[in-house]
Amino acid sequence: MLKLCFFICLIYWVKSDEEQKCPEFTDLNIGNALSGTELHVQLLLYTRENQDCSERLTEHNITASEYLNTTKKTVFVIHGFRPTGSPPAWLGDMKRLLLSVEDINLIIVDWNRGATTVNYRTAVENCRKVAEILKNYVDQMLVGGASLDSMHMIGVSLGAHIAGFVGQKYDGKLGRITGLDPAGPLFTGEPPEHRLDPTDAQFVDVIHSDIDVLGFKKPLGTIDFYPNGGMDQPGCPKTFFSGVRFFKCDHQRAVFLFLSSLKSKCDIITYPCDSYLDYKRGKCVDCDAFKPMSCPVLGYHADRWKNLLIPYSSPTKAYFDTSGQDPFCMYNYILDITTWNKITRRGFIKIKITDYAGNTVESQMNSEASTFQQYKRVKILTGFHRDIENIAKISLTYSTKTLLGPKHKLRILQMKLKSLNNPKRPQLCRYDFVLMENTELTFKPIPCSERGT
Repeated sequence: MLKLCFFICLIYWVKSDEEQKCPEFTDLNIGNALSGTELHVQLLLYTRENQDCSERLTEHNITASEYLNTTKKTVFVIHGFRPTGSPPAWLGDMKRLLLSVEDINLIIVDWNRGATTVNYRTAVENCRKVAEILKNYVDQMLVGGASLDSMHMIGVSLGAHIAGFVGQKYDGKLGRITGLDPAGPLFTGEPPEHRLDPTDAQFVDVIHSDIDVLGFKKPLGTIDFYPNGGMDQPGCPKTFFSGVRFFKCDHQRAVFLFLSSLKSKCDIITYPCDSYLDYKRGKCVDCDAFKPMSCPVLGYHADRWKNLLIPYSSPTKAYFDTSGQDPFCMYNYILDITTWNKITRRGFIKIKITDYAGNTVESQMNSEASTFQQYKRVKILTGFHRDIENIAKISLTYSTKTLLGPKHKLRILQMKLKSLNNPKRPQLCRYDFVLMENTELTFKPIPCSERGT
């Protein structure tokens, strides 16, 4: 009798332990990718009440969920192609940061079985099947009192198109879709109904970080962000010798830029513009042109800007530069110069700024030469990796990058330096000075208002 009781208790203990075990994202390997996987989708729910232990949602009995609160906002995170089968490296940070920013239902859409394959086309074909399964879950949530307005789908690569397919099924009534470098191969050139499209949700924001290889080049959203022009992200390898990181670094940068927006270390400010070249030439950096608008910010809080899109062309493209490391922020300035050389000069201007404590930051020299003509204003966009609030000194260096021939002078009638990240800071000016080629000139600026400009 004692043995029987012990046996029953042991069975109960094992069963109880299995029931309490936290469902986890499917972990596969390259062997699974080589043999291929049959599509299987599971939805893992996290909330602030169970942020360390997911609850697996049941497709036809959503209302039985212990933690799902249909009165709250629901965010779905949908991964993409998994050629090695391992869980996405960014998944843990995405979960932790989203729950820290807002009290939401966070649903991780795990379709690793179906995405893990060496045959990319097979994964693409599974995208519509995943969208159909997601619709069944969403339908159940709607019956339970949820609203489409409060749903936000964040899709990575193929996941962005899956989100688009779900949005199509609801005639674009989903609240928001965020596409993180939507996949380009087998989607480029396809009509809107076969990919993510601006009409798939009430607000569609897209970050394009690898438009020349794995990502989608053309606009897909209400607003499309192109960091560093959309390709060749700083800090990413430039040669094949770096191995697999060479292929995925640019593509994944969209994810890490989005994660950065959840950390509140700095806002990544972007600039609506027709092209990256126009942005680099300083033609699109005055967001006050449509007062009382401000420049859109990248990432999770981009939707704060959605009601201010009317003055801009549709779709809106926004460009910006980043540093190569988290939090990726650049502190941008416009250097506005009027020259009085009689002979037109072409060249580059490098700028350093120093605060009263002696801290100095140096800009990157522009990749394109500026043309300086008599009495013509030239705007040069420049950026720094650190913010200098109280500028004590400015250092300028003019260069033509030529090794032969005479050294030239650049005669400056007026120079203005304006912070774009902090437009309320006073513009700084300097008047009537000469830059000798390849010779740094350091001076103390004055607020432009003291001269009445």
